[in-house]
Amino acid sequence: MSRHEDGIDWDDAYANAAHIPGAADYPPRWAAQAAAFRAQARGECDLPYGAHPRQRFDLFLPPAAARGVVVFVHGGYWLRFDKSVWSHLAAGPLARGWAVAMPSYRLAPEAPIAEITLDIAGALTVMARLARGPLVLSGHSAGGHLVARMICDDIELPPQVAGRIARVVPISPLSDLRPLLRTQMNAAFGLDVAAASAESPVCHIPRDDVPVTAWVGGGELPAFLDQARWLARAWPGTALHVESGRHHFDVIDGLAQADSPLTAALLDGFAD
Repeated sequence: MSRHEDGIDWDDAYANAAHIPGAADYPPRWAAQAAAFRAQARGECDLPYGAHPRQRFDLFLPPAAARGVVVFVHGGYWLRFDKSVWSHLAAGPLARGWAVAMPSYRLAPEAPIAEITLDIAGALTVMARLARGPLVLSGHSAGGHLVARMICDDIELPPQVAGRIARVVPISPLSDLRPLLRTQMNAAFGLDVAAASAESPVCHIPRDDVPVTAWVGGGELPAFLDQARWLARAWPGTALHVESGRHHFDVIDGLAQADSPLTAALLDGFAD
């Protein structure tokens, strides 16, 4: 049963699939596109960054020396999916000469969100060793939360890794976890107010030397439009881009294209 508080059905407010026509068709389509991409891509899959079976990442390489590394972290409310569903989204950055690293991570309820955040920090440290140049971090939904966390004041990264983070583009990010306390999903997350606040990027001070763009689809649920706006409001200097006509499941499509506005938001402005 959905939880209604303050006249809001909080489960429905964050139920993306219920509001997207043909939502059930998206995951198998993504998986097929990803598999086809991997079949012809250059790089390595299932590289370890930890001992857990899900602490693995895929690294896709351009034909020439990489200009830097784009890290893409998948979403799924920290509950589902893995790196194998999103490989095709590496196509845009690869075409522009960048390597692309995509990690999986432990899922809730096996791991609390705070530990999942540490998974990504650990993955960054390993992935950064495999290609030179700037690190550009992007992630979708829960993945947007995780990449935003990488530049928060409580995250400790090796200086040689932190110093290479040149841009962060959270896509449809969950920037304030406190509303999720009112959803049934919190049975898996096990969050209380203190834990939700500690894991909310809006409750932290970000590094002031890393440009951030919060990207969200104009056709997304109001809750996700709010989440992107809250991040832009909480982090001075953060750009907010609302992409017209996009919903939560197709807002990431631009990453597969070298000339898309989303890929440009990641990579424009870096020296050739």
